[in-house]
Amino acid sequence: MKLLKFNIALFILLSGGITFAQQLPQFTQYMYNTISINPAYAGSRETLSIVGLHRSQWVGIEGAPTTQTLSIHTPLRNERIGVGLSFINDELGYENFSYLYGDFSYTLPVGTKTKLALGLKGGFTHYNIDQDLLNDPKVFADPFFNEVSNRWSPNIGAGAFLHTDRWYLGLSAPRILNTDYNKGKQGALDYIALERVSYYFTGGYVFDLSNTTKFKPAMLMKATNGAPLSFDITANFLFNDVFWLGGSYRINESAAALGGIMDFQISKQLRIGYAYEYPLSELRNYTGGTHEILLMFEIFESKRIKSPRFF
Repeated sequence: MKLLKFNIALFILLSGGITFAQQLPQFTQYMYNTISINPAYAGSRETLSIVGLHRSQWVGIEGAPTTQTLSIHTPLRNERIGVGLSFINDELGYENFSYLYGDFSYTLPVGTKTKLALGLKGGFTHYNIDQDLLNDPKVFADPFFNEVSNRWSPNIGAGAFLHTDRWYLGLSAPRILNTDYNKGKQGALDYIALERVSYYFTGGYVFDLSNTTKFKPAMLMKATNGAPLSFDITANFLFNDVFWLGGSYRINESAAALGGIMDFQISKQLRIGYAYEYPLSELRNYTGGTHEILLMFEIFESKRIKSPRFF
């Protein structure tokens, strides 16, 4: 089993007959990075919101994924309209995917306290193979890899977000188009790179346990053609509206994981969060786990904020 310490991406690239179905990276703190998967979330926090997140997955395994995200979204003067911009950089060994997408949402009141937001997402995905791999003698002789690498591909997405100040439900497909980065070509090593359509269903609720303590369970279900169904469950407690503490569990056919989450509301504008995730698969013998760091900065206008925001 020590072979797990080889470079993951090199194995994928040099193994004949492999199909690589790229998916958006998944986070332990997904509930604070909703706009990356659902454009209808844009503007829902009723203020300018900036979120940055770094994820180092399976620390200790060479070529394991590392991901950085940066997103910004806000309502416009017409508060029913929200706009946003998100960037994701995802590296797996010799492969790199970058996502740059804009978001638009329109919110409709459907009840006394309930709102339904509908959103659209559009932008580009960049796919690149590191030059170090392209210089490998096994790859250099195959011009296919140079043709596949360094490509920008357009894509679109859509979503819906139903919410009050106490609960929410979301349904989205952030990448609707099936993108074939091979452009219909095949190399001698039979490497196939595809971007599959993924569907996300999210939900959460905030319960008041006492005057100082709240309980917020949340969930995310992800379905992708050609990949196992993934289901995340999290449970967080909020103390004095300042300190979040909770845990998470990911149910996945090949990568189940258990995690913990801590968040501090340092000021009204600034929140910092940390999450640790431990794999329950055979990978646990070869990795120190997964680490995530989150920063959230918001600019509040007292006239605009109508209720506390818990998601």
